[in-house]
Amino acid sequence: MTSYEGTHPTVLVRVGDQHAQIDEQLAPTIQAIWEYGFDTFTCCQDVGESNASWPEKLPHMAEWVESRRGWILIDFPADSGLAFLSAVANAGPRDAFYVRMTHWAAPDAWDVKIKPMDVAMFKEELPSRFHLQLLQVCFPAYDLPELTRRLREHAAGRSVPPAPTDWTSVGR
Repeated sequence: MTSYEGTHPTVLVRVGDQHAQIDEQLAPTIQAIWEYGFDTFTCCQDVGESNASWPEKLPHMAEWVESRRGWILIDFPADSGLAFLSAVANAGPRDAFYVRMTHWAAPDAWDVKIKPMDVAMFKEELPSRFHLQLLQVCFPAYDLPELTRRLREHAAGRSVPPAPTDWTSVGR
C-alpha cells in the first residue's frame, strides 16, 4: 500500500507484512480488505476534500472536485480489484447498493474504472508501453458500512444466492 500525506487524520493499519497510514474513516475497511487477501494501492475517505486546492492551479478540475465531496476512493491492482468487487457483490442481496455498485446510470452509481498505465509516465526515458494495472473504485461514503458488512460476510464464507434485481432506477 502506498501512503501519501494527506488532508485527513490517519491511523496505522498493519496486516502481516502490509502496513500504512490510512485515513481514519477507512482504516477498518482497508484492514478487512487486506485480511481477506485483496491488495490496494491508495485510498481516501473524501476525494473532494483531499483535492480541494486543485482548482487553484487547475481551474478545469473545479467541477470534478466538487462532485467528489463525500466520496471514498480505493485503488487496487486490477486483478485484486475485480476479485474485491465480486466478493462484495456476492456477499449481499441484489438491492439498491448492488445496483449502485454495478450500473453506471444508477443514482449515486459507483465510479469504477480500470486505468491503463504507461510506464513512461514514471520513467520518461522509456518508450510508451501501456498495461492494465489500476482498478479505481469511487463510491459515496454512505455505502461504507454496507461495504464493510459485506466484506465480513465474504470472510465468513457467506454469500447470497443470485436473485432477480430491481433495475427500475436505471430504466430497465
